[in-house]
Amino acid sequence: MTTEHQIAFFLRELETGDTWRRAAAAKGLGKLGGTEHAAVLLRAAADPAPEVRQGAAVGLGRLGVSSAGAAQTLCALMDDVDPWVRRRASLASIRLGLRDREVVDAYGRLLSDPDHHLRINALEALLELGVPGDVPTLVRLMGDPAHGIWGRARSLVFMFEKDPAVEAELVRTAQWGADAARVCAVLMLPDQHVDRLLPWLLSELTDSPSIEVRCAVAFRLARVDRPEVRDGLFAVLEAERDPTMARQLLFLFGRSGDERLLNPASRWLSDQRAGPSAASALGCVGGKAATRLLRALLTDPTTAAPTLAAAATAYGDMGRWDAVWLLLPLLDHAAPEVYAGALRGLDAMARTGFRPWERAAVARAVVARLHVDATLFGVAERVLTGLAEALPGLRELVDRTTSPLVRSAALSLLDPHNATDAGTPHDLPLFERHLDDGDNWVRRAAAEGIAHWVEETGTLPAGQERLRERLAALDSDPWDSVREAAAEALRALNEVRND
Repeated sequence: MTTEHQIAFFLRELETGDTWRRAAAAKGLGKLGGTEHAAVLLRAAADPAPEVRQGAAVGLGRLGVSSAGAAQTLCALMDDVDPWVRRRASLASIRLGLRDREVVDAYGRLLSDPDHHLRINALEALLELGVPGDVPTLVRLMGDPAHGIWGRARSLVFMFEKDPAVEAELVRTAQWGADAARVCAVLMLPDQHVDRLLPWLLSELTDSPSIEVRCAVAFRLARVDRPEVRDGLFAVLEAERDPTMARQLLFLFGRSGDERLLNPASRWLSDQRAGPSAASALGCVGGKAATRLLRALLTDPTTAAPTLAAAATAYGDMGRWDAVWLLLPLLDHAAPEVYAGALRGLDAMARTGFRPWERAAVARAVVARLHVDATLFGVAERVLTGLAEALPGLRELVDRTTSPLVRSAALSLLDPHNATDAGTPHDLPLFERHLDDGDNWVRRAAAEGIAHWVEETGTLPAGQERLRERLAALDSDPWDSVREAAAEALRALNEVRND
C-alpha cells in the first residue's frame, strides 16, 4: 500500500471507524501526513472519546506543524479531563517547541496536576523554554515527595533565583510554606534576606516543630560569619535534646575545633545517630579530655560501629602515641565501616609518617587486608606508600591473590617510585609476568613498574630484547592507559641504553 493509499485509509477511518480505529488513524496520519492534514487532526482533537483526543495530540506532535491552531488545540488538550490526553498533549507541545504565552501558562497549570508524570513534563518544558512558569507552584514543588519532581523544581528555581518574583516566593515559602518546601527555601535564601530575617531564623532554631526545618536553618546560619550567630548556634547545641539536630550542629562545627564543642560532644557520644559526629568533633577539639573520651570509645566493646569508625578516624587524625596500637585491631572488626574508619585513621597518620617501631606492624596488617574492601584501595595504597616493610608481603601477594584489583594495587605499591628495599633489584621478572594479565589495570601497573624500575636502577635487564617485544606488543592493547604505560617503559629502556 502506497503512502497516498495509507493516508486515504486513515482519513476514512477518522470518519467511520470505531473509537480505537479512529485513535490509531489519528496517530498514523500524524506520522505520514503533511501540513494539509493538520485541520483534520484539529477536528479529531474535539472527539468525544478521550482515546481519539489522545491520538490527535500524538498526531499533531508527529506532524510537526506548529501553527496557531495547533498551539491553541494542544493548550486545550493540556486542560483535558483525561490525564492521558493531558500527558500526550504536553509531550506534543514539547516536541513542537511551542513557546506562546498560552502554552507557558498551560505548563504552569500542569505544575499542579495530580498526575506526577504531567508535573515532570511541565518542569521539563519550562526548563527547555527557560521560564519559571507559575512561580508559587514551582517553589512549592521543591517539597514534592517524588525525586523526579523536586529535583527538577530545585534546578528551575536555582536557575531563576535572582528573578524578583522567584526571590520573593522563596522568602515567603521559607517563612510560611509547607515544611518540605520550607527546607529547600531556607537553604536557598539569599544573603540579604538572611540578614533581614536573622531574628526570625534564630528563633526557628528552637521554636519550629519541624526538625527538618530546624536543621536547614542551622545549616544556612552556619554560613553567616557573625559572632552573635555563632554564639546562638552553640547555645542551641548546648541545650539540644533532639539527636538529629545535635548531629547537624556537631557536623557543622565539628571541624572548627572550638572548645565549646567538648561538653555537648561528650554528651552525645552514646547516641546512635549523633555519636559519629560527636566523635569527629572531639578529634578536632583535641586536648586531654577529648583524648580520654576517644580512647574509651576505642577500647569499649559496646561502642556502636558507626561511632567506633568515626572515633578511629578522629584518633588517627590526632596522631596520638598509642593510635597505631588502638587502630590495628579494629581492622579485623566485623563491621566493614569500622575497618574503613581505622584505615582512614592510619591514612591520617601516614601523612606525617609512622614511627620506626610502628612501620612493620602497619605494613603487615594492611597488606594482609588489602582484599577487604575494593573501594578503599586508594586509602590502603596511601598508607603503604613509602613503607619498605610492606614490600616482602606484597611480592607474595601479587602471585597469590585471585583478585585483579588486589593484584594491580600490589604491583603499584611495588613500583620503585613508592618504596625500595634489598629485593627491589630483583622485582623486574615479577612485573614482566603480569604484562599479559587479563585485567587492564594489572597490565598498566606492570608496565609502569617496569618503566620506574629501569629509571631507578639505571640498568638494562637481561633479555631486554624479549622485554621490548612484549612491551611493543602492548601498542595494540585496547586500553589507552596500558598503551601509554608500555610506551613509557620503552622510552625508559631507550634512555638507559643511550646513556
